[in-house]
Amino acid sequence: MSVVCEVCFHHCLLEDEQIGRCRARKALEGKSFSVNYGKITSIALDPIEKKPLQKFFPGSTILSLGSFGCNLSCPFCQNHSISMIGEEEAEYQLILPDDAVKLALREKERGNIGIAFTYNEPLIGYEYVRDTARLIRNEGMKNVAVTNGCVTQSTALAVLPYIDALNIDLKTFRDSSYKKLGGDLETVKKFIQTAHEYAHIELTTLIVPGLNDGVDEIEELSSWVASIDPEIVLHVSRFFPAWKMDQVRPTQVELVYELAKAARNHLKYVYTGNC
Repeated sequence: MSVVCEVCFHHCLLEDEQIGRCRARKALEGKSFSVNYGKITSIALDPIEKKPLQKFFPGSTILSLGSFGCNLSCPFCQNHSISMIGEEEAEYQLILPDDAVKLALREKERGNIGIAFTYNEPLIGYEYVRDTARLIRNEGMKNVAVTNGCVTQSTALAVLPYIDALNIDLKTFRDSSYKKLGGDLETVKKFIQTAHEYAHIELTTLIVPGLNDGVDEIEELSSWVASIDPEIVLHVSRFFPAWKMDQVRPTQVELVYELAKAARNHLKYVYTGNC
C-alpha cells in the first residue's frame, strides 16, 4: 500500500516500509510514520543567543535536542553528520516527551527556560515536537524551534500553537537557488508568514559565496521581510567551509557587513554572525 507523505513539500510517494528522502519518515500501513520519534542524537544546554535568538529571553539558556534527518540537502550543512543520515547510521538515545520535560526542569537552576528543537530539521518529526512542546507548556516553560521552514501548512499548524519562538532559515531569495538545495522558496515564505502569526520569529541567512551573496538579493529579501513586519530580526551570517563545500573560502567579513547594512535599509534589527 503506497502513501503520499504530506509533511513537507516534497510529497514523497512511498511504498510500505519505504523511507522518504528526509531519512526520518517511512510508510507504514498506509500512513507516513516518524522514524526518529524521541531518538536524540544531540543534546546540550545552549545560550539562547546560539539558536540564534537575540530578542527572546536574552541571557537565558535552553535545553537543545536534535535527532537525525533533514528534507533539504544543503552542500554546506554544518550538522551533516546527523542531518544527512538515517536511523541505521545514527547514534542516539531514546528520550521520550516525559523524559525530555524532566531534563528541562532539572536544568532550570542553570537558567534553562525550556526546550529548543534544533540541530537537524525538527519538523520532519513534528509529532515529537508537538507532543513534547505540549508538556513543556504545561510546566510554564518555553518552546523554540530552529527550522528550515520547508514544510506544509498542515505540518506548521500542528506545531505552531505550542511554539513560543523560532529561528527560520531563509537561505536565499531566489527560487532557482533554493531548488539547488532541495528546497522551495514559496514554501518557506508561507511558513514565515504563518509562524509570525503565532510566535516570536527571527530569520537567518547564511551568506554563501556564489549562492546568495549579492546586494540586490539581500535588498529584495529584507524588503519582503519588512512587508510582514520591519521589526523581525534578521541574522546575516558568514559562511565557513563545511561538508561538500569544504574547499570554498569563508565569506569575506567586509561583504557580510555590507549586506547587513543593505538589509538595515528595510529592517530595524539586523545582526551579523560568525564574524
